[in-house]
Amino acid sequence: MNWSWLPFIGDSISDFGPGDLAFIGPDLPHLYRNDPKYYQTGSGLRAKSIVIHFLEKSFGEHFLAVPETKTLGGLFDRSKRGLELTGKTNQEISEKMIELTGLKGFPRWLLLLEILQIMADSGDLGYISRQVVTGHNEKESERLNKVFEFVMKSFSSEIRIREVAAMVNMAENSFSRYFSQRTRKTFSSFVSEVRLVNACKMLLESQESVSRICFDCGFNNLSNFNRRFRKTYQISPLAYRKLYWNKAC
Repeated sequence: MNWSWLPFIGDSISDFGPGDLAFIGPDLPHLYRNDPKYYQTGSGLRAKSIVIHFLEKSFGEHFLAVPETKTLGGLFDRSKRGLELTGKTNQEISEKMIELTGLKGFPRWLLLLEILQIMADSGDLGYISRQVVTGHNEKESERLNKVFEFVMKSFSSEIRIREVAAMVNMAENSFSRYFSQRTRKTFSSFVSEVRLVNACKMLLESQESVSRICFDCGFNNLSNFNRRFRKTYQISPLAYRKLYWNKAC
């Protein structure tokens, strides 16, 4: 397995690789971040993606009020939890997005509408976030993204909630309440989840010992790491690695 990205979308933290497609609704906090090796000095690694940004109001005030666009309204509503595109829809939309980059003006606008209609009619869409997580506005989404990015960069070190709260200009108690209300999880559980996802990645992609991975991912106690890992994945870290390696052989 070769993961190129570790994205946060709503309350979901997972792997993301070549060919994956997501449709992310308004003010849904999200952050895509490459593997650390992409940021090393002198690294020639580069990631490429195609991103389409648009506003619902860009279609006009009454665009979604007509019967012909009812399915698009439903698509936009579902996108508040983020949607993953799979199967034939993934392939079809991928090809049309590449085509879109070569168009301008009205043909480009028409193809965007066609892409949205294909998604609206498709059964190959699955929710990414377990529930709606919203920053309520662009500024709040940026605040959450700032927290996400900090944790992603710093998960291997000790993370103090008061430092993160200060980073976004909030009191510690206010930040704790704010984070829980927006993400439906405590900040400490979020940090633990980020560390566990990275631990999974290291277990599959490296031959480092479980204890080394434990400390490299920010856990300061091996028994605590094993207990949290087993509670989350219903398997021990070592068994998790062996299970994957056996399947890969």
